[in-house]
Amino acid sequence: MGDDPPVPLSREEAEFARQVGKKAARKLRVQREGVQGVWFGLGMFGLIGWSVAIPTVLGGLLGLWWDKRHPGAHSWTLMLLAAGLFIGCANAWHWIAMEDKAMRPGPEDKDE
Repeated sequence: MGDDPPVPLSREEAEFARQVGKKAARKLRVQREGVQGVWFGLGMFGLIGWSVAIPTVLGGLLGLWWDKRHPGAHSWTLMLLAAGLFIGCANAWHWIAMEDKAMRPGPEDKDE
């Protein structure tokens, strides 16, 4: 039994063995890194919310200050509020893209 030559695998069996190996490696990687729980999700939710809210509020406050100092035909409050909202959304998009990239399979998990 121990001296028997290895039996050649068919193409389907080799592909199946490769997929099982990849999934086992991914499972071991997740076990090493630990599972992200509910608190991680709530924390990320809060981070995204604050990353949008803070620039929006700061833009609005800066606009109010500017309008009081230099009144004009255009509302700086609305313009800076919109600019703060845009910056906040871009910041949130950045954080989401980083987390999405971290959740995607690594180079050893490609070809799935």
